[in-house]
Amino acid sequence: MLSPSYPQRAPWGTAGKLRAWQQEALDAYFEADKRDFLVAATPGAGKTTFALTLAGELLRTRDIDRIVVVAPTEHLKTQWADAAARAHIRLDPVFRNSHTTFSRQYHGVVVTYAQVAVKASVHRALTEGGRTLVILDEVHHGGEALSWGDALREAYGPARRRLLLSGTPFRSDDAPIPFVDYAPDAQGLRTSITDYAYGYGRALADGVVRPVLFHVYSGHMKWRTRAGDELEAHLGQDNIKDVTSQAWRTALDPQGEWMSAVLRSADLRLTEIRHHVPDAGGLVLATDQTAARAYAKLLHSITGQRATVVLSDDAEASARIERFADSTDRWMVAVRMVSEGVDVPRLAVGVYATSSSTPLFFAQAIGRFVRARRRGEAASVFLPHVPTLMTLANEMERQRDHVLDRGEKDEDGLDDGLLEAAEREDKASDALTEEGSFEALGSVAHFDRVVFDGKEFGQLAVPGTEEEQEFIGLPGLLEPEHVHDLLMQRVARQSRHRSVREAREQSGEIEPAMPAPLHRTLKEQRQLLNSLVGVYARQTGDPHGVIHAELRRRCGGPEVAKATVAQLQSRIDVLRKRVRS
Repeated sequence: MLSPSYPQRAPWGTAGKLRAWQQEALDAYFEADKRDFLVAATPGAGKTTFALTLAGELLRTRDIDRIVVVAPTEHLKTQWADAAARAHIRLDPVFRNSHTTFSRQYHGVVVTYAQVAVKASVHRALTEGGRTLVILDEVHHGGEALSWGDALREAYGPARRRLLLSGTPFRSDDAPIPFVDYAPDAQGLRTSITDYAYGYGRALADGVVRPVLFHVYSGHMKWRTRAGDELEAHLGQDNIKDVTSQAWRTALDPQGEWMSAVLRSADLRLTEIRHHVPDAGGLVLATDQTAARAYAKLLHSITGQRATVVLSDDAEASARIERFADSTDRWMVAVRMVSEGVDVPRLAVGVYATSSSTPLFFAQAIGRFVRARRRGEAASVFLPHVPTLMTLANEMERQRDHVLDRGEKDEDGLDDGLLEAAEREDKASDALTEEGSFEALGSVAHFDRVVFDGKEFGQLAVPGTEEEQEFIGLPGLLEPEHVHDLLMQRVARQSRHRSVREAREQSGEIEPAMPAPLHRTLKEQRQLLNSLVGVYARQTGDPHGVIHAELRRRCGGPEVAKATVAQLQSRIDVLRKRVRS
């Protein structure tokens, strides 16, 4: 029997028939008959449809006579109002604190957490004006600041009923989430109690969400520290924390070969998916605005098409997202619009090019790609090989709760409070972005493996080779129950490709496919460039320094000692043409 999400995904927040979990949650709600009810359901499962169905039933039975929805972002206010309208519930998404009350033509309003925090007394008056159902969407936001929690309690304390929704109902700080019940666990730590949970694992088995394949890329990185030391490391090796952080940042440098290779492979994967899903789109998650614009330029050079760039402080951000959602454009690049504010069901390929690594941010990011529209759609997310991200990718099905009194951070040593900083500031952690503390010198990408359902498939391969193509060229439509078997087949085929290549390398028929260590590549490029400069100087009579300066103006980039492999190659290509002429 097919899931009710098929044959086609219903419009956001609506469905002609409830999915099995939604009906279960509805039954559990009325059976519990509690004032506060927490539903934790994986992104894309249909929390909005469930909430609006419940609201409609409570209105019909006259248990309530008004509705207030509290959403994380301005963008979601409109989405909630549109979804409610399709369910024949009228919500005002433009309500302002200065209005004090809403028009009688509406059943209620949609506001943001920040809006409530500014003037809780206005929202308390709304709540006290009738029998009110308050729907707190992504309720973990209520614990972001003490003032927010206090404001929510003041505003919605008098509510008749409160429905708490979350796709990621956990935090790593000790700020309690308003209206959530806590009880001691086996260790005596106060832990949040979820009244109904619907995780990714069950949703995948039900066909409600897509299978997500993580395409993991490692590689050689080289950078210069603030002290002037040049360091080299392999991304994915067992490095100390600081080395891992700076190798990761080197990989994300738009000027390096790593990002260019990964974006090219991601675009090939998108092309493969579009053979079966013509409107499939891709999303690059960037750390800051500068990187986002640079990634967009790289995608333009790779695809010949302009990417949509969405920045959180851009007044047109919501409109850009909506236009991209309704188009068939290939790529969008976003900064800080990754959490609950992006609902683009056609997203099928992602590139995780951000330095954020908290479980909360990661879960919300991957949630952008799991929304299923029809049976068989799969998603691919391209990840740098960073231990924290690998752990999170392997634990996609893990259900998390919010634990108080813990006195320590998550197992990954990071704090989910950094998510709020990442969403408010266009920068990574201070340690990585301090002026002068770090300079990327070059990077080389290697395909490393595919992670699916907590298991790993494949082995090291050079981007662009047949060995990588086995996993880039997976079909665009994949049944979840068949993914494991198909990946095992591709592992066997990749091994055969490797055996053939290694035999040809040993016979001297072809050059080794794996690139030389980066330090050797840089040294050889510098030597070749200096040799060509010497030849050209003898031809023209120009000093070496003048030629180098002219090449920098023409090709861009820093002086030779700091230039990347790509920048050096660009100058070499220019000089080769001149020397031949």
